[in-house]
Amino acid sequence: MRNNKDLRLLSFLTVFALVGGSTFYHIIEKWSWLNSIYFSVITLTTVGYGDLFPTTDVSKIFTMFYVFIGIGIIFGFIRAIAKRGVDRAAKRGMQVERERMRIEEKTKKMIKR
Repeated sequence: MRNNKDLRLLSFLTVFALVGGSTFYHIIEKWSWLNSIYFSVITLTTVGYGDLFPTTDVSKIFTMFYVFIGIGIIFGFIRAIAKRGVDRAAKRGMQVERERMRIEEKTKKMIKR
């Protein structure tokens, strides 16, 4: 259950970071909503194409903090999703192994007869 709570919290924080950053860049840099969202995603995923960049001192300072906080949130979110997938695969693998062992036991019993 803890993993679901963590994933929900990180999902919320990810959306909050993207919406917050996008709103900031839309208002301060006067970028379109598309460019603002694009820049937020590109920045927080550390891709950084360089086609857009902050031009005001306020935006540069904001971006420094935004990167430090946002990258942690984004990577935490990605880690939580990956962990959930690995946990599900491991659980499924254990179920398959138990079924294989059950079939093997039945086969041994049938052979003994």
